[in-house]
Amino acid sequence: MKLLEGKTAIITGGSRGIGKGIVETFAKHGANVAFTYNSSKESAEAIANELSKEGIKVKAYQSNAANFQEAQDLATEVLNDFGSIDILINNAGITKDNLLMRISEEDFDKVIEVNLKSVFNMTKAVQRAMLKQRKGSIINMSSVVGVKGNAGQTNYAASKAGILGFTKSVALELGSRDIRCNAIAPGFIETEMTGKLDDATVQSWRDAIPLKRGGSPEDIANACVFLASDLSGYITGQVLNVDGGMLT
Repeated sequence: MKLLEGKTAIITGGSRGIGKGIVETFAKHGANVAFTYNSSKESAEAIANELSKEGIKVKAYQSNAANFQEAQDLATEVLNDFGSIDILINNAGITKDNLLMRISEEDFDKVIEVNLKSVFNMTKAVQRAMLKQRKGSIINMSSVVGVKGNAGQTNYAASKAGILGFTKSVALELGSRDIRCNAIAPGFIETEMTGKLDDATVQSWRDAIPLKRGGSPEDIANACVFLASDLSGYITGQVLNVDGGMLT
């Protein structure tokens, strides 16, 4: 069953990791997908070309969601290319971890800009189209770190906690127009990035999780499909922890 057939989704940071998993899963469920990438043009276009064989429209855009004007331009371009914007997945994000006493102002500001301001930029950019349609689903990627905090990640935790407040406020503002806004808080998700960690570190993370395994990008993508589809039509302003029970 294709849960997103006929819908158009924008997914930021869609060329690798969790974002790539969301792009692929949305395509499988029949969505037309516009996704952004930063610098990996060749791999992004390869993803788009491969998924387009499924009979849907998939297009990669080089765009920086942390830049207000680029976000506005992206929304305009996607509307021109696809005709509608039904779903927005604010997934783009970075980490620059360090203890508070060592973290630089530049690294703090950069993480806030990329992780949090990008959510403001993109949500504002698509708002007009969704208001006109009187329909839409916005899904913001937070983190369990944004819910509970984590030593050495004050910048990241602040950005992801800010997303939660933003999500709940947007849900209140736009709910009367049938525009829903929810957040997902992933736990330990195994991607190319975690693949660089040593085996002992990864195993210690797994052992601390009730389900005794790390999550996959597909675990997050499936949660996004639910929140983007009509199956969750009466859900807004919520935070869905996809963490294997980590915060239980």
